[in-house]
Amino acid sequence: MIRIAAVGDVHMDEDVVGRFRPALEELPDCADVLLLAGDLTRHGTESEARCVAREFGGLGVPVITVLGNHEHQCDQVPQVVKVLEDVGITVLEGTGTVLECAGGRLGVAGVKGFGGGFAGRCASDFGEPEMKSFVRTTNESAEALGKALRGLDCDLLVSLTHYSPVPDTLAGEPLEIYPFLGCYQLGQAIDSAPTALALHGHAHHGTERGTTPGGVRVRNVAHPVIKQAYSIFHLGDHLG
Repeated sequence: MIRIAAVGDVHMDEDVVGRFRPALEELPDCADVLLLAGDLTRHGTESEARCVAREFGGLGVPVITVLGNHEHQCDQVPQVVKVLEDVGITVLEGTGTVLECAGGRLGVAGVKGFGGGFAGRCASDFGEPEMKSFVRTTNESAEALGKALRGLDCDLLVSLTHYSPVPDTLAGEPLEIYPFLGCYQLGQAIDSAPTALALHGHAHHGTERGTTPGGVRVRNVAHPVIKQAYSIFHLGDHLG
């Protein structure tokens, strides 16, 4: 059994530091790894990233993250990534990593993802250059995730994104903004590999549980949805 703790959309700044730490200190007793599903900061500044580093660094378990749209707001992504990596947090973007856990080798592939919508109600690579660029960004992100997932040699495989791969976990959000919360291409990428679990954030008013067309379990771990410091998932014979 491999135990995964996960949360997203913590939106750290000075006034939030310390809110999660007491529960995080207990992680070595209940989890093998912590996955963060993006939107770690409010505006993506280096100073906010240092708050993330203080809160989520040095926990006694590996910490793996993807960035969210908020990390791009102030155009300080390189600085944010450096701050996180300096405290040992692994940042994925179209890449993957394998951890040796007591229950086996856990592979995690991650990408921020992008919007675009879902089958039957989605943007297409047609028309204005701006629309083509939007959809190509979506496609390139999904392709990078699929390649990373398929490239990992592990016993159990997990996808980590910020944007949602399915509409199921967006239930509760206004239908009008679904195209800005996720895209079907991420779901296709997840289904292209033997993925055991897909985790995402971004949809603060969404629903926790969903499934890809290929049957992979999807969980929305945005903090406003799970309403706790993290959720725990047990991978093996049973998925919690």
